[in-house]
Amino acid sequence: MLVRVVWNDVPAHVDDQVGDGVSAELAGFLRDAVDDRPVRIAPSVCGVCGGRLFFVLVDDVEGGAERECSGCGSRAFVADSEEFWEDVDPGAAACPCGGEEFEAAVAFSLADDGSVRWVTVGLRCRRDGAVGAYVDWKIDYGPTDHLLSMA
Repeated sequence: MLVRVVWNDVPAHVDDQVGDGVSAELAGFLRDAVDDRPVRIAPSVCGVCGGRLFFVLVDDVEGGAERECSGCGSRAFVADSEEFWEDVDPGAAACPCGGEEFEAAVAFSLADDGSVRWVTVGLRCRRDGAVGAYVDWKIDYGPTDHLLSMA
């Protein structure tokens, strides 16, 4: 279920939506990290066990991310990352505190026609709660509706 977002300190677009289970800290950070387009912020949830904590590989050169559930070890790509993954050299996401286990969410920035234009992966460290945008990339093709279910 998606809900309309309103934050006291972060200007939110009237059409912003945040999925159930995204922490307020991570949702607010992602809203602040993206442009002024409307966003859909979706939580990363393991399709096998329903887990919400992950180890994450990111490629910040081409853009892309793969997550591994810390509960069951299943892996999934974020958005269209799999299409380019063979050609990249990803690294493990790590918090400045040394933590490598994260709550993950994805902000999909939307164009006026509702298509996805940017994908931003936000992570919240399980150890110290620090949040950050670890990778983002532009989407320059259509249709893009399938991406919205690939957080």
